Amino acid sequence: MNLKEELSRTSYPGRGIIAGLSPCGKYAISAYWTMGRSAGSRNRIFVVENENNSEVVKTKAFDPTLIAGDPSLIIYAAVRLLDNKLIVTNGDQTDTIYEGLSKGLTFEQSLRSRKYEHDAPNYTPRISSLLDFQDGKYNYALSILKSDEGNPDNTLRFTFTYDNPVAGKGHYIHTYMEDGNPLPSFQGEPVKLDLNGNIDELSSEIWNALDSENKVSLFVRYTEIATGKYETKIINKNN
Repeated sequence: MNLKEELSRTSYPGRGIIAGLSPCGKYAISAYWTMGRSAGSRNRIFVVENENNSEVVKTKAFDPTLIAGDPSLIIYAAVRLLDNKLIVTNGDQTDTIYEGLSKGLTFEQSLRSRKYEHDAPNYTPRISSLLDFQDGKYNYALSILKSDEGNPDNTLRFTFTYDNPVAGKGHYIHTYMEDGNPLPSFQGEPVKLDLNGNIDELSSEIWNALDSENKVSLFVRYTEIATGKYETKIINKNN
């Protein structure tokens, strides 16, 4: 699919994750964005903090006086790096995956203790990605945990693994199929996308394709597979 057409297909795909490989084949690509319909959801920015000599990307309230309800659903560490593994998610399951991998669990095993978000009636899916680059090799996985078509008594768990990424291609998973009330959860497999350009070009393409009213923040990272060195781009609507 064409990235611009796919991302602009609906005004509210919710939070989205892309993982893939640059056209030159040298860089692992990761992208994550937040969107919001309410004032609370739109009151966010991405910030980079240093924890234990490692960069962590977190969501923060742009205006702390506007925080209402359960802040854990919108304030969390979205991006963590563990050795050669990059974890990117739409919630505090980032920490669950980080802790699980640290103890020797797999990506999928780490998420067995989690389910969809507790925001009835939407039951927002938890979407997660793991990019693994070691010894010049690269693979990635995407996960979604969601309710059974709005039935909170059953958590559906899907993990999609990509062992041999193709240059200039990636996969995209997001929380909602479209706008609605309640919001319908993502269905099917991650969408295969064409990924073009350098980090600035791809960041601009993603940001410009998202709905101007609902987009909030964007994170994009290019990691050189051979060395692990990376470049990060963050765009916040609030600044």
